[in-house]
Amino acid sequence: MAATTSLPTGTPPRRHIAVIPCRWGASRFPGKPLARLGGMPLLWHVHQRCLEAKRLDGAVVATDDERIEDACHQLGIECIRTGEHLTGTDRVAEVAERIQAEAYINVQGDEPFISPAAIDSVSEALSHLPPGALAVNAYSELVDVSAVLDHNVVKVAITACGDALMFSRQPIPYPKSERPRYLRQLGLYGLTGAALQRFRQLPQGPLERAEGVEMLRFVEHGHAVRMIPVVDDGLSVDTPEDLARAEGHLASAGYAETILRDVAAGRSAGF
Repeated sequence: MAATTSLPTGTPPRRHIAVIPCRWGASRFPGKPLARLGGMPLLWHVHQRCLEAKRLDGAVVATDDERIEDACHQLGIECIRTGEHLTGTDRVAEVAERIQAEAYINVQGDEPFISPAAIDSVSEALSHLPPGALAVNAYSELVDVSAVLDHNVVKVAITACGDALMFSRQPIPYPKSERPRYLRQLGLYGLTGAALQRFRQLPQGPLERAEGVEMLRFVEHGHAVRMIPVVDDGLSVDTPEDLARAEGHLASAGYAETILRDVAAGRSAGF
């Protein structure tokens, strides 16, 4: 699908779409969305994983940066040029004002190995949200001690009924009496258009500002975020060092052959 910066008139509403928020100025890794992984930009890999999900009616990159927009045009990726926003979810909310759909799956642009099945699980869970819940957020179990201690990895504590109790970059809960089970929040959220507009109306609270975790906005204002377990052992790219590790993961997991096949089959434009 060709890249675009506006919604064509008469376009019928879609069911669920993925929105990949991308910005240039990440403090830890400027220009990260266009960093090369296996010869292709990082955002391309995320977009490919979204295309592999079975429940989506498309995938859109949302950016305020001309360089990222130009790259999407070259790659044949649908793109919406947005204004500047505090968070990726705020950016997705703007897209929801311009592309009509039943729900939107926020897939962070630094998850090149995100599981398509996990994306589908979030989409499915959106169809069964309990009363009062405004979002679905995926999580997986952490088994690597270094990941538990890594401040780039967001941890989540969950209530008995499956809602988020707290998100933190610190290891939570603290192991005072026994070793707890640590859970990693994935950069994979599902929200309806109404929930996205509610998100934009809420002010950032002290926890969100301190932790830099946007789903805390709902938690701080008393709105439920339903957490769903998924199987995902992928690697997020937060730093240049992570990108080097991702290259090794790409080779060991056999993704390189898939990249060559996808490009040869015309699923992406040359870049």
